[in-house]
Parts: sequence; structure tokens; C-alpha cells
Amino acid sequence: MALETLRKEPPANSVILDIDEMGPVSAKSYPGQEALQVNARPAERAKQEIDYGRRAFGYVYGALWETTGDCWTECYPCRCAVHFVDFLSYVDEQIPADKERIYAIMDNLEMHHCRDLLLFMIHHPRWEFVYQPTYAAYLNLIEPWWKVLRSLALKGKRFENWQQIEEAVKKATAYWNAHKHPFVCGRRRRHQPPRCPRKFTFKVKVLRI
Repeated sequence: MALETLRKEPPANSVILDIDEMGPVSAKSYPGQEALQVNARPAERAKQEIDYGRRAFGYVYGALWETTGDCWTECYPCRCAVHFVDFLSYVDEQIPADKERIYAIMDNLEMHHCRDLLLFMIHHPRWEFVYQPTYAAYLNLIEPWWKVLRSLALKGKRFENWQQIEEAVKKATAYWNAHKHPFVCGRRRRHQPPRCPRKFTFKVKVLRI
């Protein structure tokens, strides 16, 4: 597979980015975790503030640099080709100029094949887009990173407008970049121990009539 070859043997002086959009993200209340006293009497109950629906929504565009863990995000009111190209231009400014090649891994969304993207490639010749196979979202490493962003930016908070979400995403991204670590495709999560094969024995009883 092209993606596996690219990750195992990346060209010299190149960058591999995982790009995707998260959303729609709504301005509402997001449940969090609160420790409860299990042995307390009367028993405590988990509580959540009543929310009567979302007040605004938008999309979070993200790009993850696999080998370093750097991530860049931008919030937009909708998902369209104009905002997508604008985000790519922003990411291009963050990548060091001495990098000769940028490989961007994306899904097959129609927006990722737009004509504006061809014009972007003309003005930015070091970019090359690699499309993941259909139904293979796990090959895009920014997918598990979205869970990290939701935990840092949204979990346990209430948002009244879209501007508050933008500020929360900005702070969460800055926090991540200050404590970043590389993402490796296929690495097992630390809290999931490897499965050991088990042996089962069965006894067969014969019923004679």
C-alpha cells in the first residue's frame, strides 16, 4: 500500500501531514467526568446541566505532523473549498522552508478534489496529496487526535457562542503543542495490554438411547 510505503520509507527532507475536518462542532454543553462517592449514603447521582440545544456550530480544520507531533487547527463556520485552501495556506506557512516535500494524507471527500486545490498545488509545488482508501479512516492519524482535542477543548464545558469554541480550540492546540509526542501508525494504546491466546477444553457427552 502506498501509505505504508510512505511511512516506512519517507523521502529525505520531507514532511508527512494528516489532514481532516472535525464537525459540525456545536456551541452547547459537553458532559465531563466527576468523581462520585460510591459508598456515600444516600447515594450520589451524576448530574448535568440542562441544555436546550446548540446555539451555533462550525468546523475545526486540523493538520498533524506525524514524526514531530506538531498540530495546527483553525475554526471555520462551514466546510467548503475556500476555507480548505485557506487552511492549507496557513499550514504551509508553519512548515519550515527547507522542507522540500510535503505529503498530505486525506480522505476522499469531494472538497479534497476541488479545482481550487489544483491552483493551490501550482503555487505550492512542494505539496503532494495522498488519498487514503475508502472505509480506511484508521490510516489517517489525525482521527485519534480528534479525541485528544475534544478532551482538552470541549469536555465538561458549556459554550454560549462559536467564539468561545474557537478560543477553547486555540488554547487546547497550544497546550498539545507544548506537550506533543509523535504519532506512530499501528501502535497499540498503552492502557490496552496485548491479548494472550487462551486455550479452551470441551467435554463431549454421548447420549445413548
